[in-house]
Amino acid sequence: MEPLWKLVFLMEPAPVTLILTAIAVTFGSALRALNYGKEMEKNRDLSEASITLDRSQALMIPVMSSCSLLMMFYLFSSVSQLLTAFTAIASISSLYFCFSPYISHVKSQFNLSDPFISRCCSKPLTRIQSLLLFLCITTVAAWLVSGHWVLNNMLGISLCVAFVSHVRLPNIKVCAMLLICLFVYDIFWVFYSEWFFGANVMVAVATQQASNPVHTVANSLSLPGLQLITKKLELPVKIVFPRNLLGGVVPGNTATDFMMLGLGDMAIPSMLLALVLCFDHRKENISLSPHKGYKYIWYATIGYAVGLVTALAAGILTHSPQPALLYLVPSTLGPVVVISWTRKELKELWEGSLPNLTEKTHSTEV
Repeated sequence: MEPLWKLVFLMEPAPVTLILTAIAVTFGSALRALNYGKEMEKNRDLSEASITLDRSQALMIPVMSSCSLLMMFYLFSSVSQLLTAFTAIASISSLYFCFSPYISHVKSQFNLSDPFISRCCSKPLTRIQSLLLFLCITTVAAWLVSGHWVLNNMLGISLCVAFVSHVRLPNIKVCAMLLICLFVYDIFWVFYSEWFFGANVMVAVATQQASNPVHTVANSLSLPGLQLITKKLELPVKIVFPRNLLGGVVPGNTATDFMMLGLGDMAIPSMLLALVLCFDHRKENISLSPHKGYKYIWYATIGYAVGLVTALAAGILTHSPQPALLYLVPSTLGPVVVISWTRKELKELWEGSLPNLTEKTHSTEV
C-alpha cells in the first residue's frame, strides 16, 4: 500500500484530463442515444438500426466478452492485422455517425443546398455527406499511418458513442443484470485470471499492440516513406493519455507510461446513463409540472465521477491495475436504485413501462 500523500498525483494533468474526458464521453454518449432514439421513433423504418437487449442477451454479453478476451490473449498476434482492418472500417462508420448530426444542424442553420450525388449502401449520399465521409476516411488513414494517441482516442470515443446509441437497455432490471454480471467479469479477469492462465489476461490484452497492415503492405511493395508508417498500433479499445501530458512530473515515452481507461468502462455505465436520461425525458413529457427533485441523470453522472476517481485512487495506492467496474457499478447503479425507491418510482424504472420518447401526454382536470 502506497502512502496516502501519493493521491496528489490525481491532480496531475494526465489523470485530470482522463477523468474529465471519461465523464464527458459517458454523458455525451447518453445524450446522443436519447437523440438517436427520438430520430428512430419519428422514422419507424430506422427501427432495425438499434438493438434492445433482453435478459438472455444481457447475460450472454459477459460470456462472449470472456471468449473474446481469451481469443485476444492466445491468438492476438495471428489475428491482429485482421482486427485492425475491421476496427478501421468500424471507426469510419462511427465517426460518420457522431458528426452527421452537426452537419445536419449546420445545413439547416445556414439553409445550405445539398444535392444528392450518388448512393452508398443503398442510401442516397449528398455532397456534404460525401465530404464528411471523406474526412472520416482521412482521419482513420492518419491513425493507421501515425498511430497517434489523440487519433486513437478520437476513434475510441466515436466507437463508444455509436455503441451506446445502437445497443439499448429496456429497463433497470435488465440493466442491473448486465452491470452485475460485468462487475463479476471485470473482477475475475483482473484479479483472478492469473491463477488460471498464468498471467493477468485483462492487463495483457489491454497493453498489446497490433501489427499495422498498412506498414506490412508498404514494406512488401517497398514503397517510399516506409519509415513514416508506424509498425505497431494501439487499437482504439481504450482511451490513453501520456503521463507527462502538459509537462506532468511523471515522465513517460512508452506504452507503459500511458494512463488508460477501457472503452467498456465508459460504454457500460453510459448505457445506464442513457436509460435514466430517457426516463427523465419521458417523465417530463407526461407531467404538467417539472420532474420533482434532481433528475436521475445527474445522480448517475456524479456517481460515475466518484467511482472513476475512486478506481484511479485505488490503483495509485495499491500500485496495481484495478477493475474499474468494481467501483463504477455500485457508484452509478446504487444511487439510481436507492433514490428511485425513495421516490416510489423504482417500479416504473424496473419495468420500463413509460410511453415513447416523442409521445407527449398531459393530464388535465375536467
